[in-house]
Amino acid sequence: MITKRIPSVDYFRGFILFLLAAESTGLYSRLGKIFPESFLLSQFNHAEWQGLHFWDLIQPGFMMIAGSALYFSTYKRIDQGATYGQLWPKVLKRSLLLFICGTGLHCLGRGELVFELWNVLTQLSFTTIVAFFLLRFSIPLQVAASLFLLLLAHSLYVFTDIPGFNEPYVRDKNFGSFMDMVLMGKLSGGHWIAINCIPTAAHTIWGALMGRIIHRSTSPKDLLKTLIGLGVLGVVVGYGLDIAGIPIIKRTATLSFTIASAGWISLLMAAFYYNWSTEKPKISVPDYILSYGKNSIFIYLFFESIGPEWLRGASFTFVGGLLEKISIHGIVAEAINAVVVLYLITRLAVWLDKKKIYFSL
Repeated sequence: MITKRIPSVDYFRGFILFLLAAESTGLYSRLGKIFPESFLLSQFNHAEWQGLHFWDLIQPGFMMIAGSALYFSTYKRIDQGATYGQLWPKVLKRSLLLFICGTGLHCLGRGELVFELWNVLTQLSFTTIVAFFLLRFSIPLQVAASLFLLLLAHSLYVFTDIPGFNEPYVRDKNFGSFMDMVLMGKLSGGHWIAINCIPTAAHTIWGALMGRIIHRSTSPKDLLKTLIGLGVLGVVVGYGLDIAGIPIIKRTATLSFTIASAGWISLLMAAFYYNWSTEKPKISVPDYILSYGKNSIFIYLFFESIGPEWLRGASFTFVGGLLEKISIHGIVAEAINAVVVLYLITRLAVWLDKKKIYFSL
């Protein structure tokens, strides 16, 4: 029976949301312009095409932690007497709302009605259904299903021969780009692919399995070894496939990328679990990180809509004006304003948490 929350899972989700909130304020891009040669700051941008940066792990982390949350919420309700059949309508409703929110964010970003399927929430609407369907099955069967999805996506890229879209590892000339033209009649300016939901469904499935392992583990030491072992395995296999000729490309969620990124996320989860493996965390983490995690969907929708547009502009009216009086302007003033906006979003997350106001789909 699931009787209490797992601090490492909640803090990890909050950590991801905090980083995404900081990105929405424009903080990383501003700092990158101030310090263009910084290797650390370069990690807060996606790899241009082939390769893997730290920022390329955020979306897989989001998908995997969503899988873990799906496992915990499902079995909490089952422990309370619900059945899988009774939970299906709620899961389908949530997936529909995720799809609507994901496509809606594209409309807000464009300032017009558009139909685009590249948002992480749109992808999650599909992977949630797949992961929930598999929850009741054994671990070997779930792993087999995840590998099938990975190999299916890989095969579609490598073995289809559609004129103009038969180069699996070339931007805008691969099978995923062909499907974007079929589904939406256009390509993503950033070379993202809508059918990434097929291979990244593995991330949500593995996240649910991670939740299952954490839930059923009776030995913190053994659990830590398992997370580290799975992480090392994923990193070795992923980079091994890259060396073998299947390049790590996040924008098309290649086989090597999906496995390598899952390995890194497992290692990060091991670090978070180790920190909270005792009653007192070994490294103190601000409570506001936890506040982000408790209201993850609302906070994500907030900073992906109001945050980068109205709030940033409204804040700069005052922050920029004050900074100009002391001769601080340009990109430096914008960076300082981004910090102020991040602070405001954080205060909102903390206020909602203190008032116990939580939004869910």
